[in-house]
Amino acid sequence: MNVVIFGKGYGSPRQVNLTGIRAGLSVAVIVGLITSVGFLVGAWHASLTGSGVSVGELEGLNSELQEQRASIHTIRQENEDTLDALSIRIAQMNARMIRLDALGRRLTDMAEIDDGEFDFDTHPAMGGPEEPVAGGMVAGSNVAVPEMLDAMNTFSARLDNREAQLDVLEGVLMNQNLKERVYPQGRPVGSGWISSYFGTRTDPFTGKAANHTGIDFAGKNGAEIVAVADGVTTWSGDRYGYGIMVEINHGNGYSTRYAHNSENLVSVGDEVKKGQVVSLMGETGRATGPNLHFEVLHNGSRVNPVRFIRDSSK
Repeated sequence: MNVVIFGKGYGSPRQVNLTGIRAGLSVAVIVGLITSVGFLVGAWHASLTGSGVSVGELEGLNSELQEQRASIHTIRQENEDTLDALSIRIAQMNARMIRLDALGRRLTDMAEIDDGEFDFDTHPAMGGPEEPVAGGMVAGSNVAVPEMLDAMNTFSARLDNREAQLDVLEGVLMNQNLKERVYPQGRPVGSGWISSYFGTRTDPFTGKAANHTGIDFAGKNGAEIVAVADGVTTWSGDRYGYGIMVEINHGNGYSTRYAHNSENLVSVGDEVKKGQVVSLMGETGRATGPNLHFEVLHNGSRVNPVRFIRDSSK
């Protein structure tokens, strides 16, 4: 193959004869040069145009991407804040439910309701077929967060109302229970019989008519004598005519006296519970034998104890 080369420096055209290997190498060099130039030009063009996307458009896409990332971060943060608020709200409601359960159990005990009627340690039994709710939503479907918050606020208000009602009921029951505990009721002795009633009687020492300010229970020396109501001991010792005596103040104007004891088991200032043993039967003071002289006072005046004994049997 002949190649003619023209140039000012050569003067007249030169002819180069390329044959065999020299011809192949020459063609390869020429093709390589053309390919390299084309590649460089294409790369330069792509850097300017972005394969059809301008630099301005690319910057716009990057800006939009950053805005979307910021929006996603904001939404994620709002969701986390909402979940935290819901968690706190649920914890508060759970604490209040625990309090209501405890209050319910206490009221059940105070009202002496059977254990099986109100069980605050288990979930309430429920049933019924599943029906669609208004608006086409069915049980178990997704509920928007605002709707859930509204429902929780409504439930919280209902809890407030129930809690207030239970507090009032507890106060009523406690007052009733307190009145029952401090109201003198029952027999002050476990055994024995009434040997002398309240009112006018023949005095066992003088044989003359006299006023008896209590009732007497005849029994055995050392028999247990119990308080007929809660109260505080205001007297424990010897008293003229009564012998060794215990007096208990029950509040609401009521007091009781237990006289002729052989021994007192409580001291002044001691808190006494209904049914507690306060003394032992004896015959101290003005007595003809082992007996308990029992008095009930209301606002300082002695009243017939028989009525209070009978009230306990109703």
